[in-house]
Amino acid sequence: MLSPRSPRAIDLAHVLEGPTAAHPLGTADNGVDVLAVLLHGARLAGEVSVATVLISLAVGALLGGSAAFAGGRIAAVVARVTDAAQSFPSVIVNMAVLALVSRPGVVHLIAALSVTGWVGYARVARAEVLRLREREFVQAARALGASPARLFFRHVLPNATGPLVVQATFGLGAVVLAEASLSFLGLGPGASASWGSLLDQGTAHLLQTPRLAMVAGVAITATVLGFNLSGDWLRDRLDPRD
Repeated sequence: MLSPRSPRAIDLAHVLEGPTAAHPLGTADNGVDVLAVLLHGARLAGEVSVATVLISLAVGALLGGSAAFAGGRIAAVVARVTDAAQSFPSVIVNMAVLALVSRPGVVHLIAALSVTGWVGYARVARAEVLRLREREFVQAARALGASPARLFFRHVLPNATGPLVVQATFGLGAVVLAEASLSFLGLGPGASASWGSLLDQGTAHLLQTPRLAMVAGVAITATVLGFNLSGDWLRDRLDPRD
């Protein structure tokens, strides 16, 4: 709705032009409108970050939280799996997953980022559940005959949502940065405009016109910074010690 034109509309008669009335942010190396690429790249970043965080949050909270609540060998196995998953560099794992697909799309990108994204949420959920499962209100519900499933989903997990929401807010910025990095390396969804691909174009013409790299870099930096500041604000508001 906000984009002035398609981000794939090539205009070879206006290549690497500066800002004009027709192109407020100028054009890229193939004549496409930079503002259109920027706006469509924001939509891609939003879709990928929200979907990845929701999937990672659901998987991590259920896996880490339920294992911590059950305890015993289940908790030990899940803890070892989480440590093993965290030991691999996430970017390398994401690249390996995307390399299995000939033409990666948005769904493949979300799946690749979710493969490693759940680990942080599992660790947070595990720590919170270990802290909450022996609290007085949980013991009271257990004494009244509540089943383990009711204890976990009704009493323990809802009280662990505060730190998980804060973690998710930070995770949005991390996913935006990861998506831009993969697109910069040429592993993003080729059919969609991306800030990472725009930054890649900008580096190729950095000495000729640094405008492309600056536009993409400022967009990525401002978005990630905004999510991080929101996470800090949420952490301060949800901290019961304040």
